[in-house]
Amino acid sequence: MSLVQTQFQSLRDRQIASLEHMLNLNVNSANTDLTSSSNFEEIIWKVLVLDTKSTAIVSSILRVNDLLRCGIAIHSMINSKRSPLPDVPVVYFVEPTIDNISKIISDLENDYYSSFYINFTSSLKRELLEEFAKKVALSGKSFKIKQVYDQYLDFIVTEPDLFSLDIKKIYSKFNNPNTTEDEIQSIADQISNGIFASIITMKNIPIIRCPRGGPAEMIAEKLNKKLRDYVINTKTSSSVNHSNSDSLQRSVLVLLDRNIDLSAMFAHSWIYQCMVSDVFHLSRNTITIESKDEKDETKIVTKQYDIDPKDFFWAKNALSPFPEAVENVELELSNYKKDAKEISSKTGYSSLSDIDPNSTTDTVHIQQAIKALPELTSRKNIIDMHMKVLASLLSELESKNLDSFFEIEQNFNDPKVQKQFLEILEKKSKGNNLKDKFRTYLILLLSSDLPPAFQEKCDNLLKEEGIEDLSSLNYIRRVKEVTKLSTSLQNGMNNNLANSNSSQNNNSALFTGLSSKLYGLTDGRISEGFGSLITGLKKLLPEKNQMPITKIVESIMEPLNSSQENLAVTDDYLYFDPKHTRGVGSQKPKRQSYNEAIVFVVGGGNYLEYSNLQEWVNGNNNNSNSAAGNSGANNSTVSGLNNGGKLVVYGSTDIITANEFLEECSELGKA
Repeated sequence: MSLVQTQFQSLRDRQIASLEHMLNLNVNSANTDLTSSSNFEEIIWKVLVLDTKSTAIVSSILRVNDLLRCGIAIHSMINSKRSPLPDVPVVYFVEPTIDNISKIISDLENDYYSSFYINFTSSLKRELLEEFAKKVALSGKSFKIKQVYDQYLDFIVTEPDLFSLDIKKIYSKFNNPNTTEDEIQSIADQISNGIFASIITMKNIPIIRCPRGGPAEMIAEKLNKKLRDYVINTKTSSSVNHSNSDSLQRSVLVLLDRNIDLSAMFAHSWIYQCMVSDVFHLSRNTITIESKDEKDETKIVTKQYDIDPKDFFWAKNALSPFPEAVENVELELSNYKKDAKEISSKTGYSSLSDIDPNSTTDTVHIQQAIKALPELTSRKNIIDMHMKVLASLLSELESKNLDSFFEIEQNFNDPKVQKQFLEILEKKSKGNNLKDKFRTYLILLLSSDLPPAFQEKCDNLLKEEGIEDLSSLNYIRRVKEVTKLSTSLQNGMNNNLANSNSSQNNNSALFTGLSSKLYGLTDGRISEGFGSLITGLKKLLPEKNQMPITKIVESIMEPLNSSQENLAVTDDYLYFDPKHTRGVGSQKPKRQSYNEAIVFVVGGGNYLEYSNLQEWVNGNNNNSNSAAGNSGANNSTVSGLNNGGKLVVYGSTDIITANEFLEECSELGKA
């Protein structure tokens, strides 16, 4: 692990620590495993009661074994039929709603459990707290209530530094003229509460930066007030960093509106994680793949693959280009076979089922096998799963010709692209890639000034092929006309996309080469491996470039390394410091550097922006490590802060797909 990586704890790690602390009855229990044979504490087995929202929070990062380690013997839904366990303590983790409080009171009155440890996902409003206290007093069993906590965990983490508030269709709600002022205020309150929870978990009160006007400013003002009140009320608390140390010790929250970059929501990507989310369905670390039944093509077969937080291959390759992921899964398979062969030759066992538990001979070999084989089996299962997913991706690449859309989007400034795109549109595809064509057309529309005749021809061809509803297209045209996007950022985005692959032939060769080698391996013979990749594959990978959101983040976090064009944009952003408890409103913006940031997009986000931000972070941290190494610094004494390391957490109201965002744009077009 690099030096910088050791200095920062990911948001996922922090949320896991908070949840485990709660499950251990809110006592300090770092790295405690109640199921371990070396743990001499008496195990207190508990029941965990959840609701729909808290189930999504917990299931994204913890598994059954993790719950067992914390002494959770049973977990169930608060609205389900639960059997009383009067001798067992219960841990509630639920939203602070009147319905949930009523359920808890009912359980208390009926002696369902021996003692009650109550945890709310977010802050319990005063009127609900008073109602709760009144009902507890009337029950006459207040002695059973041991704890009541606001946990501030009302957000869902699916990647180390990616979170969602799981609030649907915020973009269409904020941009729909039919949405009332009360609805807008209610939504803004809900969003600010969710961001507040993530900040409390990060344990660092941030500076807030946001563009003027729009939902981001409204939410920033609400959040600033909420954080100021929190600072005033918890000045003596050590749970959050309240120090007035230099700016590098402070974090920054960059609040952005989705309109800052619409192209990102439609773009195709070559990143493994992004492709999985785009081509299949990736939700709360579960990949869902739908395909036709081999025996009956009229039937659809659904397969689900669970990505464990401890999935080593996903951790290493989720943010890697798809070709690298294909290459790496073959290497992992080769390493597994080598290690399995070594264990087998040493112990004589290739699986746990081969071991005779009654055998009194070869005790040492049996112990070695029992220690090594479970890990090997787990590795093999993970490798098999990713080989199946990668094989399915290859099949989709072949059937939908997705490589052509990558090429066009990355080279749209080339004069030949418009002609190439028309040729693709004219090819009838039986609808299997119609939405991909439409998305690429929207990117061309947003990224360049297309001739009216070209637009008319594209519109007609899309209609002929099956897109009857062009409401989303009409909405995008209106947004482009009326929204005054920053000229510098738009030009920067165009240059990045144009330069993201300096060789057009490389793009084509990348996917054509992969196709010729690997499309034939999607026939189900997964365990045999993918075979050899094309020679010099890495030379064909696209260059690394920054998206608009990454340029904004760099401008705010590293102003000395940013361009004057980008600084001219972010210098106009509002500046709030919740620690300045005197006075209200935005202060005069100032340039300063930060090592830790939360970037939050109001109106939907995606894995593409997350991966691009992490690419920038990794590049920055690797450069910092190289500089420290060249200067002869002692790794044990140089901190990540002094070394220039960065941590960027990416969040949004919801992590959505291109097709889901298209639906929102269609609703707005009709409105």
